[in-house]
Amino acid sequence: MKNLIILIITVLLSTNLMAAGSDGGSGDNSGGEDVAKSNYKQAVSFIKRAGKLEKKDKQEKAKKLYSQAFSKLEKALKADKKNPDILNYMGFTSRKVGKFEQAEKFYLKGLRIKPDHNGINEYLGELYVQTNRMDKANERLEVLKGCNCDEYQELELIIKTRGSKVY
Repeated sequence: MKNLIILIITVLLSTNLMAAGSDGGSGDNSGGEDVAKSNYKQAVSFIKRAGKLEKKDKQEKAKKLYSQAFSKLEKALKADKKNPDILNYMGFTSRKVGKFEQAEKFYLKGLRIKPDHNGINEYLGELYVQTNRMDKANERLEVLKGCNCDEYQELELIIKTRGSKVY
């Protein structure tokens, strides 16, 4: 009886260890997708923490976290080159550290993949407000007009409080 219990425990433990060591892949590129997801999730965590620091007026610490998030997003993009969410956050983190030209390139690349991406359209509109291109900000607002989404309302408010013309 004792040997049977030891055998069952051994089998259970070895099965769990093999499952933990396996990537679950079948030879396709699922490993790359897992890397992309992991780096993306870590980047989003950094971005959320940075946002909290900004609210506490700790800009330099926030910028460091945005830079760390950008590094994770670069790795995620290598594994998942056509993901507009990754490009959106690459634009966002670039914008947050003052790299406006770089941010715009990432946003536009994301829009080439998914032109109706609400987040990219909002953030690109915010970038245009920051860089005093209100005509382009209003174009982004127009794209979001029919979405019935928070992104439209947030961009509209930013344009109203910083800009002169709203569609």
